[in-house]
Amino acid sequence: MLRGESANTRSLPATHRLYNPHPLSISDAADGLAEGLALPEAASGPGVLLTADGGRYLGELFGAQTNGSGELVFTTGMMGYQESLTDPSFAGQVLTFTYPLIGNYGIHEGASESRKVWPKGVVVRHAMHQPDHRHSVGTVDELLRLHGIPGIQNIDTRAITRRVRELGTVLCVFGPLDQETKLRKDLEVLTSPELEDLVDEVSIDEPVLLNEGATDELGGQKPRLGVLDCGVKYNILRQLCMVFEVVWCPPDISYSALRDDFAIDALFCSNGPGDPAHPGKATSARNTLAQAVADGLPVMGICLGHQLMGLASGLQTYKMRYGHRGANQPVVDLQDSTVAITSQNHGFAVAHPHDGMLAAHPTGATSPPVTNQHGAEVEVRYVNANDGTVEGLDVIGKPCFTVQFHPEACPGPHDAASLFYRFRSIVDDHLGGES
Repeated sequence: MLRGESANTRSLPATHRLYNPHPLSISDAADGLAEGLALPEAASGPGVLLTADGGRYLGELFGAQTNGSGELVFTTGMMGYQESLTDPSFAGQVLTFTYPLIGNYGIHEGASESRKVWPKGVVVRHAMHQPDHRHSVGTVDELLRLHGIPGIQNIDTRAITRRVRELGTVLCVFGPLDQETKLRKDLEVLTSPELEDLVDEVSIDEPVLLNEGATDELGGQKPRLGVLDCGVKYNILRQLCMVFEVVWCPPDISYSALRDDFAIDALFCSNGPGDPAHPGKATSARNTLAQAVADGLPVMGICLGHQLMGLASGLQTYKMRYGHRGANQPVVDLQDSTVAITSQNHGFAVAHPHDGMLAAHPTGATSPPVTNQHGAEVEVRYVNANDGTVEGLDVIGKPCFTVQFHPEACPGPHDAASLFYRFRSIVDDHLGGES
């Protein structure tokens, strides 16, 4: 153990500070509502949602007065709508909530997972316009208007969900019913958001040291962690700040800058949107991960970070039929056969080294064949109990691991929260071995 870390601190349960996370003084998507900013007029009247496979669904418009378009996906979570709306991994998508009542407890300061609302449209059965909570600063409708995002409600979300489950995710548009002809023309020329560099859109541009000089309960200096922001959720940063001194970095920062300019002890790669094989900033983050692994630095990845590690390890990635989005996904740890119920949000997966591409999209979209960039072998540590897809990797002989699911939750269960402490223990062991 190094830098004043005590055995007592390292043995703390994963939930020790889980419900009192490290505060972050950064912009929140709900700030404008709390400040009473003037909002544009809400959309209203009959609306229609059209899908590229010929689907047509009628509803009522709300949110911003603009049309929605993107990849139609659904999330099965029964709570945490604010967290989902502000999750950068939904960038470029039209988000359907399967739970029928959205907005019953309003919008709250400090509950967002980023600085803005990221879906390009929102589909719900019913949006509550009179939330019942003493700490609410606004409604879902007002949050969408604040960020210029359209919504459609009173729509058959069950039918949409069944169609997506059966046929796979599809492109869609929605807007006023009297503009249906225009909407159909827009749909004909609509391109997949995965062609765009979505990681560039959702990430920061300059490094930020979040908790400089952070110490533990005994005054010992916490190890310094570099966080590659591919669309990081705030609660990931909060959880990491509990156990590390965190440097929040752009995804294209060089490995030499991380080691020479910021003297990091370990590296983390976050969640994020889009195709992990996109040649933009996701690939830049992948190359940095590969260098860190080859250099023997402790590395952890979540969601997109896991997929990028898979690519760096010579495994392909592929588009899933409809992905895993919700707070109820069971994951098996193959090492001890335990099962954790996890929060997830991803439409791509890492191909299994032996079983290949499970639950693949009908289009068969996959990454090009890749080579191992860091020279170490990987093994599958976690799999999804429902469909067998890869949910986590261990890098053999290296202090590195990744998970597809979200141990920080928000929303979701806290079954996997101990993984942040597993990573801290790995970092401590690595630093101790260097001393």
